[in-house]
Amino acid sequence: RAAELFCKGGFDAVVHLGDVFPDARRFCALTGHMPLCVRGNCDTEVDQMVLPFPVLADYGWLYLDGRTVYLTHGHVINKAHPLAFAKGDILLHGHTHIPACEDCGDFMYLNPGSVSIPKEGSAHSYMVYENGVFCWKDLLTGERYLEYRL
Repeated sequence: RAAELFCKGGFDAVVHLGDVFPDARRFCALTGHMPLCVRGNCDTEVDQMVLPFPVLADYGWLYLDGRTVYLTHGHVINKAHPLAFAKGDILLHGHTHIPACEDCGDFMYLNPGSVSIPKEGSAHSYMVYENGVFCWKDLLTGERYLEYRL
């Protein structure tokens, strides 16, 4: 369903926060997009051998509207074990499969949830960033259920 949704287009880039299988190859085939991906705790060198995009980086970052967004899976660097973030930085990670938007003092912690294996009763979800707003959406209904404005 996620790949089908993204096939409709209207986005510039895709960020995947790790644990790429089983849908990564299907996603690329359907959308034609190669995601910016960080390594999850379940991603291995064998996975990299069969994928057309890098999946073994432990972290990445984006600059969005003057903010640094640190990308990681969350099994090593997370809100309980953060880096020395600057005031206003954003820590974006998955791993828990639970959507989150938390002010942690010096940084914001955002988690899109999970499109495939949501936990703690959360919806199958994904996150979109547009015009200074992070928006969480229910994969099945498309409904916006949470947002964070920069």
